[in-house]
Amino acid sequence: MLENLRRAWKVGDLRARILFTAGMLVIFRVGAHVPVPGIDSKIIQEMFKEGSLFGLLDLFSGGALKAFSIFAMSITPYINSSIIMQLLTMVIPKLEQMQKEGDEGRRKIQQYVRYGTVVLALIQAIGMSIGLRTAVIRPGFWSYLVISVSLTAGTAFLMWLGEMITDRGIGNGISLLIFAGIVSRLPSGAGNIYQYLVGGRISFFNLLLLLAIGVLVIAAVVLVQEGQRKIPVQYAKRVVGRKIYGGQSSFIPMKVNQAGVIPVIFAASVLAFPVTVASFFHTGWAATIERYFGFRTPLYTILYALLIVFFTYFYTAVTFNPMDVANNIKKYGGFIPGLRPGRPTAEHLGRILERITLPGAIFLALIAVLPNFVMIVTDIPGLYFGGTALLIVVGVALETMKQIEAHLLMRHYQGFVK
Repeated sequence: MLENLRRAWKVGDLRARILFTAGMLVIFRVGAHVPVPGIDSKIIQEMFKEGSLFGLLDLFSGGALKAFSIFAMSITPYINSSIIMQLLTMVIPKLEQMQKEGDEGRRKIQQYVRYGTVVLALIQAIGMSIGLRTAVIRPGFWSYLVISVSLTAGTAFLMWLGEMITDRGIGNGISLLIFAGIVSRLPSGAGNIYQYLVGGRISFFNLLLLLAIGVLVIAAVVLVQEGQRKIPVQYAKRVVGRKIYGGQSSFIPMKVNQAGVIPVIFAASVLAFPVTVASFFHTGWAATIERYFGFRTPLYTILYALLIVFFTYFYTAVTFNPMDVANNIKKYGGFIPGLRPGRPTAEHLGRILERITLPGAIFLALIAVLPNFVMIVTDIPGLYFGGTALLIVVGVALETMKQIEAHLLMRHYQGFVK
């Protein structure tokens, strides 16, 4: 693997992409420490109690929320805007037609997502500035305006940063920003566990048990993320002039977890939004929402798991269309043995997709709610870096590695996986 990394570094284009991605991530980490003007950070830090929802949100933002920097809202408004636009695409015929127009249509939809991100970010920023008015040094209209504009600009900049990484770097930019935020919190998390160990809060056996569970979870995540069912496809021979094309066998790889880590990120963002807004107010309805929908409450855990299952099916349906795949197979003279091309092939692929998506969705949900049970078993409090974080870190690392391998294979180098 070290030899392949050395070869990857020798490829000029690939080296430039890696360096560009690293540079953008450095800018992200620097921006996470640029404070929003007019806010008393000491009051903000008092809100981060052990086991609260703010701890999970701070994990995703890489500490930007606790420091209340310009990146405090992280990329959550962009994710929510993407969810809303994908739902609208399924119900509004004009948007659905636009999506089928190819790259041009997708660029228009992406532009709508950007506009939606700014609007949602502004709404959330206004709510945060008013809800955290006790931390505002000089309360007033202009102070709230400066705070709201700073937070909105920070989210817009993160959105641009993620898109630049996707276009000119390696991997999915938005996922890599979340990945970098989670990984940046590892040292502080390890330090907290060390303090628990030294102070006698936990035993060495608890630490070993936590490490063993972590290794097993990582192995299970890799196994499921890489698991796939290969659908055999046979291509008929075609004679074009004096050359013969086709006649070979291939397969369609249908992954057990076709949606990757996107459902986990979507579900966490959807549930975090109403609870975060409610936490800024001190009314009866806000207290009710915090009591029943608070982080790690039974209702929150159940809704979290159900939303992950829903978004797994939803995102899989968006990214994998059995009819389009069947038509492409038919277009190039292929067929699945024992099935007629066209609709029978599409129905067969749809049935397989439904069956293999269910275990993948249930696995994602179980891993995401795992920290609740790990805290009980290991007796280690405040485990933010749990199943959700592991899913994102491992999933993003695998996808990024695959992109690097694809660049190597295009240049006739051997990839990472033999």
